Amino acid sequence: MKKNLVLNGMMGCGKTTVARELAVLLPEFKLVDIDEEIEKSTGKKISEIFLKYGEQRFRMLENQKIKTFLAGENQIISLGGGAFENPENREIILGNAEVIYLKASPETIYSRIKDEFHRPLLKNNSVERIKEILLKREPNYLKSNIIVNTGDRTPKEVAKEILEVLK
Repeated sequence: MKKNLVLNGMMGCGKTTVARELAVLLPEFKLVDIDEEIEKSTGKKISEIFLKYGEQRFRMLENQKIKTFLAGENQIISLGGGAFENPENREIILGNAEVIYLKASPETIYSRIKDEFHRPLLKNNSVERIKEILLKREPNYLKSNIIVNTGDRTPKEVAKEILEVLK
C-alpha cells in the first residue's frame, strides 16, 4: 500500500464521512480534508472564495494544499470534487497515494445534497446539473486505483470494503 489514501469523487458521494470512518479503522493515519484546510488557512468558506475570487483562485489554493499534504505520509485525504480534474494534481496524487473513487449515482448524490446551498458549483441543485458535472469529471475519476460504489451503503460499510480491497 502507498503511504497515503486519497478519497476522490463527486460532491455528496461520501468522501468526508467515509474518510472519518477510515480514520477510526486506521488510527495511525491522520485525517486531512483539503477543503477544510483551505478554509482554515484563508479564514473563508469555499463558497466565499468562489464568490469573491473565482474558481481559478480556489483551484490554485487547492493545488497548493495538495502539494503540501501529498508530500507527507500516513494520511487519509479527502479531496474536493473537482481536484482530480487538474492534471498536475492527478499526477501528484496518483504518485503518492492509493486513490479511491467513491462512486454514486446522480440521483443518490442529489438526495444527499439537495438541501445544501453552500456548494458553489451547484447553485441550482438538480439531478441534471449533477449529471452534467459527472459526465465531465468521471473519465478522470476512473483513473483512480480503486472504485467503490457508495450507493445505499453506510460510510462504515464503504470504509470496511476499502480496507478489504487494500489488503
